[in-house]
Amino acid sequence: MKIVDVKTHVMGTAWRNITFVRVLTDEGLEGLGEVRMLNHTDALLGYFAEAVPNHILGSDPFNVEDLVQRMFRNDFARVGEIAMSAISTIEIACWDIMGKALGQPVYKLLGGAVRNRIKAYANGWYTVERTPQEFHAAARRVLEKGYQALKFDPFGEGFYELDRPEKNKVIELVEAVYDAVGPNVEILIEMHGRFNPATAVEMARELERFKPSWVEEPVPPENLAALKKASEKITIPIATGERIHTRYDYRELFELQAADIVQPDITHFGGLLETKKLAAWAETYYILVAPHNVGGPVSTAAALHFAASTPNFKIQEHFNDFAEDWVKAAAPGNPEVIDG
Repeated sequence: MKIVDVKTHVMGTAWRNITFVRVLTDEGLEGLGEVRMLNHTDALLGYFAEAVPNHILGSDPFNVEDLVQRMFRNDFARVGEIAMSAISTIEIACWDIMGKALGQPVYKLLGGAVRNRIKAYANGWYTVERTPQEFHAAARRVLEKGYQALKFDPFGEGFYELDRPEKNKVIELVEAVYDAVGPNVEILIEMHGRFNPATAVEMARELERFKPSWVEEPVPPENLAALKKASEKITIPIATGERIHTRYDYRELFELQAADIVQPDITHFGGLLETKKLAAWAETYYILVAPHNVGGPVSTAAALHFAASTPNFKIQEHFNDFAEDWVKAAAPGNPEVIDG
Protein backbone atom coordinates (compact mmCIF):
# COMPACT_ATOMS: atom_id res chain seq x y z
CA MET A 1 0.00 0.00 0.00
CA LYS A 2 1.30 3.45 -0.93
CA ILE A 3 0.22 7.01 -0.20
CA VAL A 4 -0.78 8.68 -3.47
CA ASP A 5 -2.24 12.03 -2.39
CA VAL A 6 -2.74 14.34 0.57
CA LYS A 7 -5.62 16.83 0.66
CA THR A 8 -6.17 19.61 3.22
CA HIS A 9 -9.41 21.28 4.28
CA VAL A 10 -9.44 24.29 6.61
CA MET A 11 -12.45 24.98 8.85
CA GLY A 12 -12.61 28.33 10.60
CA THR A 13 -14.04 29.04 14.05
CA ALA A 14 -14.19 32.15 16.21
CA TRP A 15 -10.66 31.77 17.56
CA ARG A 16 -8.94 28.83 15.83
CA ASN A 17 -8.55 27.21 12.45
CA ILE A 18 -8.97 23.45 12.30
CA THR A 19 -7.15 21.83 9.38
CA PHE A 20 -8.35 18.39 8.32
CA VAL A 21 -5.94 16.25 6.32
CA ARG A 22 -7.00 13.35 4.08
CA VAL A 23 -4.29 10.84 3.22
CA LEU A 24 -5.26 8.74 0.18
CA THR A 25 -3.75 5.38 -0.81
CA ASP A 26 -3.48 3.36 -4.01
CA GLU A 27 -5.77 0.71 -2.51
CA GLY A 28 -8.68 3.10 -2.03
CA LEU A 29 -8.36 3.48 1.73
CA GLU A 30 -7.95 6.94 3.18
CA GLY A 31 -7.17 8.23 6.64
CA LEU A 32 -8.00 11.45 8.44
CA GLY A 33 -5.74 13.66 10.49
CA GLU A 34 -6.40 17.03 12.06
CA VAL A 35 -4.69 19.91 13.82
CA ARG A 36 -5.73 23.21 15.37
CA MET A 37 -3.58 26.21 14.50
CA LEU A 38 -3.53 29.75 15.86
CA ASN A 39 -2.23 32.25 13.27
CA HIS A 40 -0.05 29.62 11.56
CA THR A 41 -2.46 27.97 9.12
CA ASP A 42 -0.85 29.42 6.00
CA ALA A 43 2.57 28.33 7.27
CA LEU A 44 1.22 24.81 7.83
CA LEU A 45 -0.18 24.64 4.30
CA GLY A 46 3.11 25.96 2.94
CA TYR A 47 4.97 23.21 4.76
CA PHE A 48 2.66 20.60 3.23
CA ALA A 49 3.29 21.99 -0.26
CA GLU A 50 6.95 20.98 0.05
CA ALA A 51 6.76 18.00 2.43
CA VAL A 52 4.10 16.02 0.57
CA PRO A 53 6.16 15.47 -2.61
CA ASN A 54 9.48 15.31 -0.75
CA HIS A 55 8.61 12.89 2.06
CA ILE A 56 5.07 11.55 1.95
CA LEU A 57 4.01 10.44 -1.53
CA GLY A 58 4.94 6.82 -2.20
CA SER A 59 5.30 5.99 1.50
CA ASP A 60 3.72 2.90 3.03
CA PRO A 61 1.28 4.14 5.71
CA PHE A 62 2.11 1.08 7.80
CA ASN A 63 5.73 2.23 8.06
CA VAL A 64 4.74 5.11 10.28
CA GLU A 65 8.00 5.13 12.26
CA ASP A 66 10.07 5.53 9.11
CA LEU A 67 7.76 8.21 7.72
CA VAL A 68 7.89 10.30 10.89
CA GLN A 69 11.66 9.98 11.14
CA ARG A 70 12.15 11.08 7.54
CA MET A 71 9.90 14.12 7.99
CA PHE A 72 11.63 14.93 11.28
CA ARG A 73 15.26 14.46 10.17
CA ASN A 74 15.54 14.99 6.45
CA ASP A 75 14.93 18.75 6.28
CA PHE A 76 18.00 19.37 8.49
CA ALA A 77 16.53 22.46 10.18
CA ARG A 78 15.25 21.94 13.72
CA VAL A 79 11.54 21.25 13.79
CA GLY A 80 9.05 23.41 15.69
CA GLU A 81 5.29 23.66 16.08
CA ILE A 82 4.51 23.95 12.37
CA ALA A 83 6.55 20.96 11.21
CA MET A 84 5.51 18.80 14.17
CA SER A 85 1.85 19.68 13.55
CA ALA A 86 2.13 18.58 9.93
CA ILE A 87 3.92 15.38 10.93
CA SER A 88 1.18 14.71 13.48
CA THR A 89 -1.68 15.01 11.02
CA ILE A 90 -0.05 12.59 8.59
CA GLU A 91 0.87 10.15 11.36
CA ILE A 92 -2.66 10.13 12.81
CA ALA A 93 -4.11 9.60 9.33
CA CYS A 94 -1.77 6.63 8.83
CA TRP A 95 -3.08 5.01 12.01
CA ASP A 96 -6.60 5.55 10.69
CA ILE A 97 -5.61 3.75 7.48
CA MET A 98 -4.00 0.90 9.42
CA GLY A 99 -7.07 0.44 11.57
CA LYS A 100 -9.34 0.35 8.52
CA ALA A 101 -7.06 -2.05 6.64
CA LEU A 102 -6.89 -4.46 9.58
CA GLY A 103 -10.47 -4.02 10.76
CA GLN A 104 -9.29 -3.06 14.25
CA PRO A 105 -9.64 0.05 16.44
CA VAL A 106 -6.41 1.99 16.74
CA TYR A 107 -6.13 1.52 20.51
CA LYS A 108 -5.67 -2.22 19.91
CA LEU A 109 -2.79 -1.47 17.56
CA LEU A 110 -1.22 0.73 20.25
CA GLY A 111 -1.12 -2.06 22.83
CA GLY A 112 -4.74 -2.68 23.68
CA ALA A 113 -7.11 -1.22 26.23
CA VAL A 114 -6.09 -0.63 29.83
CA ARG A 115 -9.43 1.02 30.68
CA ASN A 116 -12.96 1.04 29.33
CA ARG A 117 -13.93 4.50 30.61
CA ILE A 118 -12.04 7.73 29.98
CA LYS A 119 -12.53 10.67 32.30
CA ALA A 120 -12.90 14.04 30.58
CA TYR A 121 -12.78 17.65 31.65
CA ALA A 122 -14.54 20.60 30.07
CA ASN A 123 -12.73 23.60 28.67
CA GLY A 124 -13.97 26.55 26.62
CA TRP A 125 -17.05 26.89 28.83
CA TYR A 126 -16.27 30.24 30.49
CA THR A 127 -16.58 32.68 27.58
CA VAL A 128 -18.81 34.85 29.73
CA GLU A 129 -18.49 38.16 31.54
CA ARG A 130 -15.70 37.88 34.10
CA THR A 131 -17.86 38.10 37.21
CA PRO A 132 -18.48 35.58 40.00
CA GLN A 133 -22.16 35.37 39.07
CA GLU A 134 -21.48 34.55 35.41
CA PHE A 135 -18.73 32.04 36.22
CA HIS A 136 -21.02 30.35 38.75
CA ALA A 137 -23.84 30.02 36.22
CA ALA A 138 -21.50 28.80 33.47
CA ALA A 139 -19.99 26.17 35.78
CA ARG A 140 -23.46 24.87 36.57
CA ARG A 141 -24.09 24.43 32.84
CA VAL A 142 -20.94 22.31 32.63
CA LEU A 143 -22.36 19.95 35.26
CA GLU A 144 -25.61 19.72 33.31
CA LYS A 145 -23.64 18.29 30.38
CA GLY A 146 -22.38 15.44 32.55
CA TYR A 147 -18.85 16.58 33.38
CA GLN A 148 -17.21 15.88 36.71
CA ALA A 149 -14.16 18.06 36.01
CA LEU A 150 -13.60 21.48 34.45
CA LYS A 151 -10.70 23.79 33.70
CA PHE A 152 -10.59 27.56 33.52
CA ASP A 153 -8.31 30.59 33.56
CA PRO A 154 -9.49 33.12 36.17
CA PHE A 155 -6.54 35.49 35.73
CA GLY A 156 -7.70 37.96 33.08
CA GLU A 157 -4.89 39.87 31.37
CA GLY A 158 -2.26 39.54 34.09
CA PHE A 159 1.37 39.15 33.02
CA TYR A 160 4.26 38.29 35.36
CA GLU A 161 2.38 39.75 38.34
CA LEU A 162 -1.07 40.87 39.50
CA ASP A 163 -2.12 43.87 41.54
CA ARG A 164 -4.04 43.31 44.76
CA PRO A 165 -7.55 44.04 43.36
CA GLU A 166 -6.91 41.57 40.54
CA LYS A 167 -5.68 38.92 42.97
CA ASN A 168 -8.86 39.33 44.99
CA LYS A 169 -10.99 39.04 41.86
CA VAL A 170 -9.24 35.79 40.91
CA ILE A 171 -10.05 34.33 44.31
CA GLU A 172 -13.69 35.41 43.97
CA LEU A 173 -14.00 33.75 40.56
CA VAL A 174 -12.49 30.47 41.72
CA GLU A 175 -14.66 30.51 44.83
CA ALA A 176 -17.76 31.05 42.65
CA VAL A 177 -16.90 28.02 40.51
CA TYR A 178 -16.10 25.90 43.56
CA ASP A 179 -19.44 26.85 45.12
CA ALA A 180 -21.22 25.97 41.87
CA VAL A 181 -19.73 22.50 41.44
CA GLY A 182 -19.06 21.40 45.02
CA PRO A 183 -16.13 19.52 46.56
CA ASN A 184 -16.54 16.30 44.55
CA VAL A 185 -16.00 17.86 41.12
CA GLU A 186 -12.42 18.46 40.00
CA ILE A 187 -11.38 22.01 39.19
CA LEU A 188 -8.23 22.63 37.18
CA ILE A 189 -6.60 26.06 37.20
CA GLU A 190 -5.04 27.37 33.98
CA MET A 191 -2.32 30.02 34.30
CA HIS A 192 -1.32 30.07 30.60
CA GLY A 193 2.36 30.55 31.37
CA ARG A 194 2.00 34.19 32.31
CA PHE A 195 3.55 34.60 35.76
CA ASN A 196 6.94 34.87 37.37
CA PRO A 197 7.67 32.25 40.05
CA ALA A 198 6.82 34.56 42.96
CA THR A 199 3.35 35.38 41.65
CA ALA A 200 2.68 31.79 40.61
CA VAL A 201 3.56 30.56 44.09
CA GLU A 202 1.51 33.26 45.82
CA MET A 203 -1.61 32.57 43.75
CA ALA A 204 -1.27 28.80 44.09
CA ARG A 205 -1.15 29.19 47.85
CA GLU A 206 -4.21 31.45 47.79
CA LEU A 207 -6.12 28.83 45.78
CA GLU A 208 -5.12 25.79 47.84
CA ARG A 209 -8.35 26.04 49.85
CA PHE A 210 -10.35 25.10 46.72
CA LYS A 211 -8.41 21.84 46.25
CA PRO A 212 -7.60 22.19 42.54
CA SER A 213 -6.33 19.02 40.89
CA TRP A 214 -3.58 21.00 39.18
CA VAL A 215 -2.25 24.41 38.25
CA GLU A 216 -1.26 24.55 34.60
CA GLU A 217 1.72 26.37 33.10
CA PRO A 218 2.33 28.57 36.16
CA VAL A 219 5.36 30.20 34.50
CA PRO A 220 6.33 30.76 30.83
CA PRO A 221 7.24 27.45 29.17
CA GLU A 222 10.63 28.46 27.82
CA ASN A 223 12.30 28.63 31.25
CA LEU A 224 12.13 25.25 32.97
CA ALA A 225 14.46 26.39 35.75
CA ALA A 226 11.79 28.93 36.72
CA LEU A 227 9.20 26.15 36.73
CA LYS A 228 11.43 24.10 39.00
CA LYS A 229 11.78 27.08 41.35
CA ALA A 230 7.99 27.48 41.51
CA SER A 231 7.37 23.74 41.90
CA GLU A 232 9.49 23.60 45.03
CA LYS A 233 7.01 25.91 46.80
CA ILE A 234 3.68 24.92 45.22
CA THR A 235 1.86 22.05 46.90
CA ILE A 236 -0.81 21.67 44.19
CA PRO A 237 0.18 19.28 41.37
CA ILE A 238 1.76 21.11 38.43
CA ALA A 239 0.79 20.37 34.82
CA THR A 240 2.65 21.61 31.76
CA GLY A 241 3.87 20.63 28.33
CA GLU A 242 1.39 21.67 25.64
CA ARG A 243 4.01 24.00 24.12
CA ILE A 244 6.81 21.44 24.17
CA HIS A 245 6.83 19.79 20.76
CA THR A 246 9.41 16.98 20.86
CA ARG A 247 10.54 14.23 23.20
CA TYR A 248 14.00 15.75 23.20
CA ASP A 249 12.69 19.04 24.56
CA TYR A 250 11.02 17.15 27.43
CA ARG A 251 14.35 15.79 28.68
CA GLU A 252 15.15 18.79 30.88
CA LEU A 253 11.63 18.84 32.36
CA PHE A 254 11.92 15.20 33.39
CA GLU A 255 15.44 15.59 34.74
CA LEU A 256 14.36 18.58 36.85
CA GLN A 257 11.24 16.67 38.02
CA ALA A 258 9.46 20.02 37.89
CA ALA A 259 5.98 18.74 36.92
CA ASP A 260 3.54 16.10 38.12
CA ILE A 261 1.43 15.91 34.95
CA VAL A 262 2.58 16.39 31.35
CA GLN A 263 0.28 17.63 28.61
CA PRO A 264 1.63 16.86 25.16
CA ASP A 265 -0.70 17.83 22.34
CA ILE A 266 -0.84 14.76 20.12
CA THR A 267 -1.50 16.99 17.08
CA HIS A 268 1.60 19.12 17.71
CA PHE A 269 3.90 16.37 19.01
CA GLY A 270 4.39 14.06 16.06
CA GLY A 271 1.28 11.96 16.52
CA LEU A 272 0.23 8.94 18.51
CA LEU A 273 3.42 6.89 18.54
CA GLU A 274 5.61 9.80 19.63
CA THR A 275 3.15 10.58 22.42
CA LYS A 276 3.12 6.93 23.50
CA LYS A 277 6.92 7.02 23.70
CA LEU A 278 6.73 10.14 25.86
CA ALA A 279 4.15 8.54 28.14
CA ALA A 280 6.35 5.49 28.68
CA TRP A 281 9.27 7.75 29.57
CA ALA A 282 7.07 9.82 31.91
CA GLU A 283 5.95 6.65 33.67
CA THR A 284 9.52 5.99 34.82
CA TYR A 285 9.24 9.25 36.80
CA TYR A 286 5.69 8.39 38.02
CA ILE A 287 4.39 11.32 35.98
CA LEU A 288 0.82 11.24 34.66
CA VAL A 289 -0.20 12.25 31.13
CA ALA A 290 -3.21 14.47 30.36
CA PRO A 291 -3.08 15.28 26.63
CA HIS A 292 -3.77 18.85 25.62
CA ASN A 293 -6.66 18.87 23.15
CA VAL A 294 -8.33 22.00 21.82
CA GLY A 295 -8.93 20.56 18.36
CA GLY A 296 -12.00 19.13 16.71
CA PRO A 297 -13.50 15.66 16.36
CA VAL A 298 -10.56 13.87 14.71
CA SER A 299 -7.97 15.03 17.24
CA THR A 300 -10.37 14.11 20.04
CA ALA A 301 -10.82 10.61 18.60
CA ALA A 302 -7.04 10.18 18.36
CA ALA A 303 -6.64 11.33 21.95
CA LEU A 304 -9.21 8.81 23.13
CA HIS A 305 -7.35 5.92 21.48
CA PHE A 306 -4.21 7.13 23.25
CA ALA A 307 -6.08 7.36 26.56
CA ALA A 308 -7.57 3.89 26.24
CA SER A 309 -4.14 2.31 25.73
CA THR A 310 -1.89 4.30 28.10
CA PRO A 311 -1.48 3.16 31.73
CA ASN A 312 -0.40 6.54 33.15
CA PHE A 313 -3.12 8.54 31.40
CA LYS A 314 -4.96 10.88 33.80
CA ILE A 315 -7.81 12.81 32.12
CA GLN A 316 -8.85 14.06 28.67
CA GLU A 317 -9.44 17.71 27.73
CA HIS A 318 -12.56 18.42 25.65
CA PHE A 319 -13.57 21.76 24.10
CA ASN A 320 -16.21 20.89 21.58
CA ASP A 321 -19.27 20.76 23.81
CA PHE A 322 -18.84 24.53 24.03
CA ALA A 323 -17.72 25.26 20.46
CA GLU A 324 -19.65 26.19 17.34
CA ASP A 325 -22.15 23.57 16.17
CA TRP A 326 -20.32 22.98 12.91
CA VAL A 327 -17.21 21.71 14.70
CA LYS A 328 -19.00 18.57 15.83
CA ALA A 329 -20.93 18.34 12.57
CA ALA A 330 -17.68 18.16 10.59
CA ALA A 331 -17.25 14.47 11.43
CA PRO A 332 -19.81 11.81 12.36
CA GLY A 333 -19.66 9.68 15.48
CA ASN A 334 -18.46 12.28 17.95
CA PRO A 335 -17.89 10.83 21.42
CA GLU A 336 -20.14 12.23 24.12
CA VAL A 337 -19.40 12.77 27.79
CA ILE A 338 -21.59 10.62 30.07
CA ASP A 339 -21.24 10.77 33.86
CA GLY A 340 -17.82 12.38 33.61
